[in-house]
Amino acid sequence: MTADTTSSVAPAASDKVYTGLRRFNLIMGFLHLIQGIFMIVVSNDTTYPIYTNFLSFDIETFSLSPNPQLLYDLLFGPAVAVFLLISAVAHFYLSTIGYKRYVANLKRGMNPTRFYEYAFSSSLMIVLIGMLCGLWDLGAIILIFGLNAMMNLFGNMMELHNQTTQKTDWTAFIYGCVAGIIPWIVLFTYFLGAVNSGDAKPPAFVYAIIPTLFVFFNIFAINMVLQYKKVGAWKDYLVGERVYIILSLTAKSVLAWLIFAGTLAPV
Repeated sequence: MTADTTSSVAPAASDKVYTGLRRFNLIMGFLHLIQGIFMIVVSNDTTYPIYTNFLSFDIETFSLSPNPQLLYDLLFGPAVAVFLLISAVAHFYLSTIGYKRYVANLKRGMNPTRFYEYAFSSSLMIVLIGMLCGLWDLGAIILIFGLNAMMNLFGNMMELHNQTTQKTDWTAFIYGCVAGIIPWIVLFTYFLGAVNSGDAKPPAFVYAIIPTLFVFFNIFAINMVLQYKKVGAWKDYLVGERVYIILSLTAKSVLAWLIFAGTLAPV
């Protein structure tokens, strides 16, 4: 079998290995939960606006033009807590009632729950990053959320499709990369636009968030490549699974604490 053949099916592992992974998920669930509760309890009442831009008719010019209207002021502390709590729920599910299915899927070289969780949590993360850059339009928010969610669903399709292939098919991975890069193009456009807008520059902590989280998002993709190319330790699918778990906690924690330090900490 070559490095690029078949799926990243995990080799036979002992019950002890899976029990350790179960415990690892339980610990990660509590780490996400504690941080999420902290963000709700301690964060200040900072909000970011969400606008609609429906067309209106200007009777003076007899033309249609956008009419920005405030739809909702989003409390940022609870919003940050939500992506941490989504991860906590997923980890608790995998380590309790979903454990048997989790192990069965890992033996096949897949974990659908991971990608379903990412579809919600990482998509919320990218929406919040966008709002920090001034992306406040409801339509744009829905679109970048949806595209990022599709990226993760393509990740699930990558693992599902390659259950039936003799040679790794990268189609779903490529489509996922295309879907995933578009929200970042939008974010960088808004960020650079704000940077070059004179006095209305993003807060200093946003300068750290954009490149840091961009790197984290790409490491997830690299981890999948290493799994399917079976590079070094990644010949064992469970190594990639642990890396996914660590990356998830690290990326969410970094984003949460950068936002907290930058705008949510009590004065």
